[in-house]
Amino acid sequence: MQFAGHAFHALADRALFWPRHAALIVADLHLEKGSWYAAHGQPLPPYDSHDTLDRLARLTAETGARAIWCLGDSFHDRDAASRIAPAIADRLHRLAASAQLLWIAGNHDGLSGGAWGGAVADELVVDGVVLRHECRADEQRPEISGHFHPKLRLAARGRNVARACFAGDDRRLILPAFGSLTGGLDVGDPAIARNFPGDYCAMLVAQGRLLSFPCRRETGYDATENGAASG
Repeated sequence: MQFAGHAFHALADRALFWPRHAALIVADLHLEKGSWYAAHGQPLPPYDSHDTLDRLARLTAETGARAIWCLGDSFHDRDAASRIAPAIADRLHRLAASAQLLWIAGNHDGLSGGAWGGAVADELVVDGVVLRHECRADEQRPEISGHFHPKLRLAARGRNVARACFAGDDRRLILPAFGSLTGGLDVGDPAIARNFPGDYCAMLVAQGRLLSFPCRRETGYDATENGAASG
């Protein structure tokens, strides 16, 4: 994937790798979402944080990443520290010791991530590319963000399927949610579409290929159109 004149690798497991900086970029981990639901009377199995960190550790090893940049809402809420299990806290400390870990503030978690090591910031600018949690309509620089949890819905072989996806044009890229217990917003929803001045694409990785589906602001997208996908 080429973006803003740089080579990136879009990964099937909802992450982005920047080889130039050996950086693994993820958004919206929503750690401790399960315990948040349990605290509010909806008991869920307490395994979502472990699964998310398992996947993050696997991708770090597979890519050889030396840096991990988390683009906000890494924790489901600002009180996650009061519920986090010692085993999860220990894993986060070890993660911060093994890589250059950066927590970018999100609307759910603020700057709470640094409690477990690593650096915290409102945003990051690398090689002219801005990395933040939620994209800004007035931003003129290339921008990578999260927040919206884009998801592509399409018909395939008589079934309706939904897959987390990237949404982007030549200047703006919105990452899918990385967390194991996160929902998604239709990539053609106006809340996502209004962040692009014109047409944009929904992108996902399948069988090692990056597939791209056009999204048109005026008409929405139709992923079942002949030739809609390209790789």
